[in-house]
Order: sequence, then C-alpha cells, then structure tokens
Amino acid sequence: MKTKQKSSVEREKLKSLHGLKKIQYIWDYYKLPIVILCIFLYIIGYSLYGHFTHKEKVLYTALVNVSASESLNRQLSTDFLDSLDVDTSKETMQLYTGLYLTDDEANPYHEYTYASRMKILAAIDSEQLDVVLMNKEAFDAFSQNGYLCDLDKLLTASASHLYDVLKPYLVTNTTILEDNSIDLQFDSSIPYQAVTEEYTMGLDMSQTGLIHQAGFEDVVYLGIIENSTHKDTAVKYIQYLFSE
Repeated sequence: MKTKQKSSVEREKLKSLHGLKKIQYIWDYYKLPIVILCIFLYIIGYSLYGHFTHKEKVLYTALVNVSASESLNRQLSTDFLDSLDVDTSKETMQLYTGLYLTDDEANPYHEYTYASRMKILAAIDSEQLDVVLMNKEAFDAFSQNGYLCDLDKLLTASASHLYDVLKPYLVTNTTILEDNSIDLQFDSSIPYQAVTEEYTMGLDMSQTGLIHQAGFEDVVYLGIIENSTHKDTAVKYIQYLFSE
C-alpha cells in the first residue's frame, strides 16, 4: 500500500513540474533504468549497423618491406576488385601496408619489426592473409617459417594454362622443417643443424606491368600463404597483375 501511495505521489509531483525541473526530476529518479536502456539501444544499433554494412573480404593482401605509392595501392586493391566485377557494396579486399621484417638493427625500419611480426602472425593464424608482395629478406623469412604454399602444385591443379605462362618467373626457396636453434640458445658452441625442404614458393614480379612501372630498385616477390582460404581468388590476383 505504501508503495502505491509513493508512486501516486511521484506521479502527481511529476505532473506539477515543467521544463528543466521535470527533466531533472526524471533523471534523478530514473537514472539507472535510463542508462541501462541507452546501453541496450546502443548494442542493438551497433549490431544492426554492423550487419547491414558488413562487406565480405574476397582477398587479404600485404605489402611487406615494400612501399607503394597511393596510385599503386589503388591498382593493387580497388582496381583488382573492379576487374572481378564484384558488388563493392557487399564485397571488398584488405591491403595491409607499412609492414617491415628485418634482422638488421641498422635498418631504419627495424623498430617496426616486432609490431609487424605480431600483426602478420595474427593475420595468418586468423586466416586473414592470402597474398604477400615482399622483398628478398621478407621472402626468405616467410619461406623459412613454412608460411608459403607450393605454387607448382597450386597452379598446375587450378590454372594449368596460367602455369605455363608463369614458369619463367617461378622462384624456389627453402623452408626449415626442424632445427636445433633452441639448443643453440643454451650452448652456442654446437654447430647449427637443420632439416630443410626446397620448393617453388614465389613469383618474381619485377617484370610485370604494375610492379615494373613502379620502379622498385629491388626484386619484388609474390607468395601465397599456405593456409589461405581464398587461393582461387589469389590465382586471379596473379593473373590480374601479369595481365596489367
């Protein structure tokens, strides 16, 4: 009974108030429910916005130890999407830039190496990296860690006609299957030993249209990540780069 009387008094008081006093009264007595409602509406709104604006990634590409102009970045991303004739309101691609890998402490980009390495590893683990354009140092690093797929096998299986065209540009490299690097941390006097495997891991892109026109001083290699979930699109990307 007391609760009903209290509610009745509050309603009467609310009716008697006007303007800012009424707003202040509502805020003082209903602050917590209002805050909870606002949080709830925000979550619902954010979820709906993400649902209706989400774009499916058709390809994840990264430039590692390679700096490209704004024009080249566009050609490596949005122009490729245009060549696929996809609905860009629903599909897009990711181009990672500003990534650097080096063991040379004198390299001006050495300080970015750790952050780049973590970003690359996270992208590979989450299957959000498909194609890498890189210099020789990065190519060796990706190869040694076994991140790159065998292009001979991939191209002969999915694009044999393209494989014949690409043969002169295919590059082999070495992956380390196992080694004694951990033992060396405890005893540097023992010789380094490793079990390795060599296969075709990259493409020399230096003579392709877009890369050649960009005027890079060093060779630019292309590799496809082993656990890529977009290998078919990655092959189309290679075909696009060579056709350009």
